[in-house]
Amino acid sequence: MLDHSHRGTILLISSLNFTSFLMMGIPGLEALHHWISIPFCALYFIALLGNCLILFIVKKTQSLHEPMYYFLSMLAVTDLGLVLCTLPTTLGIFWFNIRRIGFDACLTQMYFIHILSFIESSVLLAMAFDRFIAISHPLRYPSILTKATVIKIGLAIILRGMVSLLPIPFLLKRLTYCGKTELSHSFCFHPDIMNLACADIKVNVFYGMIILLSTVGMDLIFIVLSYILIIKTVISLATKEECLKALNTCVSHICAVLIFFIPMIGLSMIHRFGKNIPPLVKTLVAYTYLIIPPALNPIIYSIKSSHIREALFRALWRKSESDW
Repeated sequence: MLDHSHRGTILLISSLNFTSFLMMGIPGLEALHHWISIPFCALYFIALLGNCLILFIVKKTQSLHEPMYYFLSMLAVTDLGLVLCTLPTTLGIFWFNIRRIGFDACLTQMYFIHILSFIESSVLLAMAFDRFIAISHPLRYPSILTKATVIKIGLAIILRGMVSLLPIPFLLKRLTYCGKTELSHSFCFHPDIMNLACADIKVNVFYGMIILLSTVGMDLIFIVLSYILIIKTVISLATKEECLKALNTCVSHICAVLIFFIPMIGLSMIHRFGKNIPPLVKTLVAYTYLIIPPALNPIIYSIKSSHIREALFRALWRKSESDW
């Protein structure tokens, strides 16, 4: 039998030598990971191709050099970043069963995943503001959302995400880790890492909650307020056709908001309050949050935006003509 002091020494040594985590694929379906990787590869391919096409079309089409499409480009860049953050570790597990990730690498991945999530939330708010100005104050729209204003909004969004999340890696580094080292996902997520610590995590929980509510929470509230004002404006329009035309410009954005915020809120609630929820549910919600929006956003905007669709057809037509 080991005495208490000796066991304490072993525990301290194990925490000091702690250098890595073990990531998780899809629990209970490890034998099927190679097959499961096929739909994941398809989603990643669609996300990469679709968002690159959006950026290419907006850059090459002069008529799309407007605030609405600049914000759409920001969304596409953010989605590309989210895809590139999770793709290496997710496919590494599915294809090669590479589960181990270094502590510093995990913190880096976590930091960028959360930054890009916060940036996406802010970009969706900026897009809601864009739609509100375009519908409620169409004559003042060009003077309010100038190119310089859009650039300032973009820089403010990036700065807010970086500064608000900067303390998180340092708050995690100060914790002692021992015993369990297995994460719940194929990527690093702040609540997931935090819950592996064998130390007091009250500061981490409090700071994480405050940051989440003051950024993503406020973004969602202002998005809802924007649409309340948009609906109020639309109702006052003279004809039904004008109402439908105004609302139709918002459909793509509403879909993007729903597919981003619903799984994000769900995952946050699961990590904080869903201790008895099956691991498979937690895993599926996490993948829905990080992989589905980047894949669906370019599809939604290509289908619903006639300007994007026409520009895409023109680009494909020119390409086919040049091949002939």
